[in-house]
Amino acid sequence: VQLQASGGGLVQAGGSLRLSCEASGRAFGSYDMGWFRQAPGKAREFVAAISRSFGSTYSADSVKGQFTISRDNAKNTVYLQINSLKPEDTAVYYCAARTGRYVSSWLQYDYWGQGTQVTVSS
Repeated sequence: VQLQASGGGLVQAGGSLRLSCEASGRAFGSYDMGWFRQAPGKAREFVAAISRSFGSTYSADSVKGQFTISRDNAKNTVYLQINSLKPEDTAVYYCAARTGRYVSSWLQYDYWGQGTQVTVSS
């Protein structure tokens, strides 16, 4: 499966963004999906994940209440809604697909998108 992330940009603190990740190729509904982020000089960090069928979600404690993951299997797309953006949310955001059940370890995802930059100004 090929993944294409979009929706990043430059926003002021307190603003919102919705990131999208569109999949092509093998059936999107075959994968659990995750979002990760990586700030300059820092390790890749798990943000949120969603199951392939019933839409069960799992989020990092640090983003609960601020980030919401969702998916539309008919559109082959997973979304990440980010509200109340803070400068510390500045990072490249990546979507990823996993044939197994979703996990928080980025090492266990099989396919990756190219990333979309989110920059939050104070």
